Formats: sequence, C-alpha cells, structure tokens
Amino acid sequence: MDTHTFTLIMSGVDPTEPPVYEALEDGGCDDALFGVRAGVPFADFDRDAPTMGDAVLSAIHDVEACVPALVVLRVEPEELVTASGIALRTARTRESVRLWIEGRRGPGGFPPPVAWLDRRTRLWKWSEVSEWLVSVGGEASAHDGPMLAAINAWLELRRYGSALRASNHQREFAVLIRTELSRLSA
Repeated sequence: MDTHTFTLIMSGVDPTEPPVYEALEDGGCDDALFGVRAGVPFADFDRDAPTMGDAVLSAIHDVEACVPALVVLRVEPEELVTASGIALRTARTRESVRLWIEGRRGPGGFPPPVAWLDRRTRLWKWSEVSEWLVSVGGEASAHDGPMLAAINAWLELRRYGSALRASNHQREFAVLIRTELSRLSA
C-alpha cells in the first residue's frame, strides 16, 4: 500500500471548527490537515491506499459522509500546469522540461500547450503531460494525471447536475454518459 498526497477543495462549513473537526477525525479523516484558505475549506490528505484513485475516492466519501455540510468541489494538484510545475511534479530541472517542450531532449511529441497566461507563460494539461511521460517510459507516478482529471470531471458533473435536470437536454446527456461508460467497460 502506498501513501498518496492530494488536496480536496470544498464548500460548506469551516472544517477547523471543533465539532466539525471532531466529526471528520471520528469519520476516518485523521490522515488530513484541514484549513480555510481565502474563505475556501480544504483538506490536505496523506492517505494510504493501493492507488491514487482509491485514496481520493475514499477521502471524498469519508468527508461527505461524516460532515454532509461539506461538499468536495475538486481535487488538486491542479490540472493546468506551467513548465515549472511540470519540473516540480517530475523532480526534474526547469531546463530539462524546457528541452522536452522544445523537442531537443527525449522523444518528440510533447503535448502542446492549452493556454497562455501571458506572452511567455504557457499552460499544459497535467493529464496529457503525464500520459506522454508514461508513453516514453518515464514516470510511474504520472499515471495519476488522467485519474485525477476524470475525478475532477465527475465532481464538475455532480456540481452542475441540477442545471442539467432543469434543461431540456438531460436525456441526451444521460445517453452520452451511458455510451462512454459502456466504452470504458468494454
């Protein structure tokens, strides 16, 4: 069993309030540090589990089961990363990552950036970078990128589900989800 480190970003009550904190501790979240940053509740976990997916999903379940007033909105580390963020997550130098990006080191095909913050700062999807790292025989930990992206997509779907229920497109969206789930299980 490995220890997986991640942060849950939540909405709802302050998890540092004594009765809330005690409920979280009693509910199996004694492997997390709780706090509030800029008015947003969070939980930094170091959870033992066979996979990152198992760790994150069990933490979401534990938090929401023992304190229903807390709702998990997303999991960090963030999906969008800079070259410096890629270097930090892969324990490489910034220069090494720059050479990957330019195709001057390692195999080609580094994922293209998805956005620019300013004239010089580009952003990549961590899930795409991690898939590239796995494909070139790199990082074992890089497998977590697509899993975290999928969990965050599920959390977004859950968050906006009420809007779907109110729209005329609920059935069409349900068909799309069933189709994708059948592809996953095939």
